[in-house]
Amino acid sequence: MKIRYFGHSCFKITLENGISIVTDPFDQTVGYPLPETEADIVTSSHSHFDHNYFKAVKGDFKIVNTPGEHDVDGVHIKGVSVFHDDEHGAKRGKNIIFVIEADGMKVCHAGDLGHILTDDMVKEVGDVDVLMVPVGGYYTIDDRQAVKVVEQLKPKLTIAMHFRTSNVNLPIETEDNFLKMTGGRKIQSNEIEIDRNYLEGRKDVIALNYKDS
Repeated sequence: MKIRYFGHSCFKITLENGISIVTDPFDQTVGYPLPETEADIVTSSHSHFDHNYFKAVKGDFKIVNTPGEHDVDGVHIKGVSVFHDDEHGAKRGKNIIFVIEADGMKVCHAGDLGHILTDDMVKEVGDVDVLMVPVGGYYTIDDRQAVKVVEQLKPKLTIAMHFRTSNVNLPIETEDNFLKMTGGRKIQSNEIEIDRNYLEGRKDVIALNYKDS
């Protein structure tokens, strides 16, 4: 499985069989180059412009943007309904955590999660191998809350997302404190390749670059 980072909360997950999934595509106002890439499946955690700009993705893809169980192109995706804020959606509405089962792994994309998970939510999400978690605060959980969510879900690999960079003019923080608190590291590449063997026994935290080094 290859995981490529385009910035913000947008990743492209390419499976061993060639099926590709793009998460939370954004529009040009975010500041990053648009993720103009092809996909078979596109997930959107909520209907805000920086997470559902489907025009940025090419191809005849299927959209997954609702809670519940989805089977698309042989890929099982579970959507878990949570909130975009810590007031049960009163400020920013709902958000969906997606758990993608593929290549013998479970990849969890937390979208714009705005709160620590309840015990019931943790159970509903279930076991997680890879967690993509927002760390920038303001619109989402901050670095300290993200650490707590990592402790709740216990992934083998955590990938930071939704943080401030030189391209982004949003009132959010960088990934630095989150990496410091978790003993994580910044990877200069925008892509990693993983499999079950790679993840075995790991407890890694990383942040990817949004552009090829």
